[in-house]
Amino acid sequence: MTSPHRKPVQERSRKTYDLLLETTGILLEEVGIERISTNLICQRANVTAPAFYRYFDDKYAVIGALAERLIQRQHTALEAWIDRQRDATYDTIVDHVIDLVQEMGSITGSQPGAVWIMRALRAVPKLSHIRLASHNYATDLLTDFYVPYLPDIPRELIRRRTRISVEISYSIDEMLKEESIDRDAVLDDLVFIFRAMYYLPDLGDIRQSGAA
Repeated sequence: MTSPHRKPVQERSRKTYDLLLETTGILLEEVGIERISTNLICQRANVTAPAFYRYFDDKYAVIGALAERLIQRQHTALEAWIDRQRDATYDTIVDHVIDLVQEMGSITGSQPGAVWIMRALRAVPKLSHIRLASHNYATDLLTDFYVPYLPDIPRELIRRRTRISVEISYSIDEMLKEESIDRDAVLDDLVFIFRAMYYLPDLGDIRQSGAA
């Protein structure tokens, strides 16, 4: 999962690199993707254009680097959540999935410009591979975790529905940040959706068909 940026090695260079990332996040919140530019980033950060291009090819490379930082925090939280649930019953795990969704929401909520970063990962072709790699990583991790609890359900089905649940979770996070809506009600609905995905009424039909 990489974007076209060059990470610094020296301490002084890292400070400039981090400053450019922080400035870009703040500017994204202020002006959005279309209006942000390399010139605006350099001006706000008080960094020269050559210093900027030492690390980034264009504004999308900075956004990609921000996305990778955000995603790494999400992956760390996901891995920690799985570790906490390893001795739990399946019902308890399902009940606590919403805790994971809320934690992911808190992570994006603490990142300046997060909504614009998420939009860019969907809308900008050169950044879409970052989103896809992240979502598939989360899907595979969760699938491996769920499989032992669902021995009568084909792995392909578990993975497909887990992949759907990952997409829904990210979409819900974005929706809650963009609209004034009853957060608790939405999260309750999300629990209902997740339960419907994995509590299947007729496992016999699934075993025969190998899919659903």
